[in-house]
Amino acid sequence: MGYQQRANTGFIILIVAAATIGGFMFGYDSGVINGTQEGLERAFDLSKLGTGLNVGAILIGCAVGSFLAGRLADRMGRRRVMQIAAILFIVSALGAGAAGGSATFILARFIGGIGVGAASVLSPVYISEVTPAAIRGRLSSIQQIMIITGLTGAFVANYALAQAAGGSLAPFWLGLPAWRWMFWMQVIPAAAYLAALALIPESPRFLMLRGRTEDARAVLTRLFGSDAADAKVAEIAGSLSVDHRPRLRDLLDPATGKVRRVVWAGIGLAIFQQFVGINIVFYYGAVLWQSVGFSENDALLINILSGSLSILACFAAAWLVERLGRRPLLLLGSAGMAATLAVLAFCFSTATTVNGSLAMGDDIGRIALVSANLYVIFFNLSWGPVMWVMLGEMFPNQIRGSGLAVSGFAQWTANFAISVSFPALAAGVGLATTYGFYALSAFASFFFVRALVRETRGRELEEMEG
Repeated sequence: MGYQQRANTGFIILIVAAATIGGFMFGYDSGVINGTQEGLERAFDLSKLGTGLNVGAILIGCAVGSFLAGRLADRMGRRRVMQIAAILFIVSALGAGAAGGSATFILARFIGGIGVGAASVLSPVYISEVTPAAIRGRLSSIQQIMIITGLTGAFVANYALAQAAGGSLAPFWLGLPAWRWMFWMQVIPAAAYLAALALIPESPRFLMLRGRTEDARAVLTRLFGSDAADAKVAEIAGSLSVDHRPRLRDLLDPATGKVRRVVWAGIGLAIFQQFVGINIVFYYGAVLWQSVGFSENDALLINILSGSLSILACFAAAWLVERLGRRPLLLLGSAGMAATLAVLAFCFSTATTVNGSLAMGDDIGRIALVSANLYVIFFNLSWGPVMWVMLGEMFPNQIRGSGLAVSGFAQWTANFAISVSFPALAAGVGLATTYGFYALSAFASFFFVRALVRETRGRELEEMEG
């Protein structure tokens, strides 16, 4: 209906910028663990399984947070739940850095995970609910840019602290080891997120869900102008059930009693995004590259390179998502990731053990490094941003909160399974077999998209079907 023609673009960009700080915190809180593993192992005397549990503790919280946030967002509001998430980020950062034992650290990271899970599902849905259809995909893609910026910010901060202290285990300010300050640094962006959320309005779709029609009209008027606001209020009202508020049972098709196709599509997108192994690069990147012969310093620099390439790829995705569409980008990413992961699996199959550590030939090592970075580019050109864009817009208004709850839960459960299993799999079946599984998952995701995923480019949220 041309809402973008009358949209208050400056105001929309301002509130999108505030909301996507949640994406930055999502990335920072997820990536800060990369480079601190050695400190955790020394401080808490951890086994490989113990390391996996300490690294993966945040992901259990993420699964819980994403499920609760999707449901609470329909009761308390998108903005209110994001504010709670910001507070949890601060509590987690303080607790993780001060932890005197593994149990305390796991609890702190679990609390942070609830915040990450909430931000991961609510930032994209909030953005989709306050932006015009013609630019929704582009603005929703900013979420992934901010996630990668947060990851890269964590890598840069960790690298700078390690350099200043002389290593992640070396004492720094107040005589405390640098790895503890790596966690405390995230209090700064978390506080900025909390402050920014006070400046943005509540989602008009939520206000309509709660029967606050005039409040919704006021927000829509600020977003699109008074004429468009009146039309939009009528459209949103028509897309909601008149007899009940959103509930989990709405995920079932009332005619058949089976789970709706769009829900399976959302769950599948969420799971495949993790089964391709992307977070192994982000959570274990430093350890991975050190295991094949790179120094700690070089490994941290490689993390920064990967993060920088990811940001550039996300900008390209933001440019392409409204030109090519969501589905073509997903198919391109699946094919590219399958190929590059297969090359990585081959490279790792040639590695030999020297003095207890893996070693690659110089040429193979360079091929592995190039392939890993191409893989990161393909992911962030496609599945990285597009999965979040799709989850934010593919569900009808009536089931958006519930659909996000189950899809977000599936995403973080898969993330936990992949991340926690990696150290044991790498030590057991080896990196070649482990990366071979990720390659097969990317291959399978291509056919999943072709079979179940429908294009949403240019469609109003009120046009989405279950």
